[in-house]
Amino acid sequence: MGPLPADFWETLPLGGNVRLLARDANGLAAYDKPAGLLSHPNDSKDEPRSLLTCRYDKNAQCYHWKNAEGAERKLWLLNRLDSATSGAILVTASEKLALVIREHFARKQVRKVYNALVFGHAHTKKEIWRDFLAVNKKGGTVRTATAGNIPSETHFEVIRHTQKSLSTSLIRLEPRTGRSHQLRVQCAKRHLPIIGDQTYGDFGLNREFAKAHKTKRLFLHSLETAFTYEFGGKTFSFKASAPLPPEFLVAY
Repeated sequence: MGPLPADFWETLPLGGNVRLLARDANGLAAYDKPAGLLSHPNDSKDEPRSLLTCRYDKNAQCYHWKNAEGAERKLWLLNRLDSATSGAILVTASEKLALVIREHFARKQVRKVYNALVFGHAHTKKEIWRDFLAVNKKGGTVRTATAGNIPSETHFEVIRHTQKSLSTSLIRLEPRTGRSHQLRVQCAKRHLPIIGDQTYGDFGLNREFAKAHKTKRLFLHSLETAFTYEFGGKTFSFKASAPLPPEFLVAY
């Protein structure tokens, strides 16, 4: 990869309230994606509410646009978050590096940590969740169930619990596999539905919580992403942390 234009990172067509978390000299970067933005547009009408507000090539998994002078610019997306999930998401300005980092994700060599606010109180402080899931993708819709043959593992820990009008817990989740909707389904299975989950959650409690706290979102946040990678014959470490959004503290 040749040197990037001096203004490359400063002139990205970022979506609303997207913030830079970390960046390295190889063109790898992490951004804090707000809840409600898409990781990438599915078609042109989605572009205004995506991580970058421009065209996206699904085959190359790459954003592309032209700068003010008409020069072609590209940015490769390295991982995805559901639109309702906030937090750290990775990109790179190098196609070669994109191949390297995607291979790390495929080999489960990337450490990912999430926070979630859930209804209920776990019986144990720490636990390893192992389930076999079934993932059904049809017509652009994903549905995951706990009766399947896809092995899934998550390391779970309670950060704190409170009992006010509703019993809620702030938890830490470290998935060791990356199945679609894995964390949401595994939480629901253990009677710890994530607050605001409109697919696998408790709809009545969601309404009660939203009314009491005047906030409505899926309370799942990608807190931290970290890994070591080799590029150009050298080894590099990368870590990005996305601060917990303030609405996660409304119940405490």
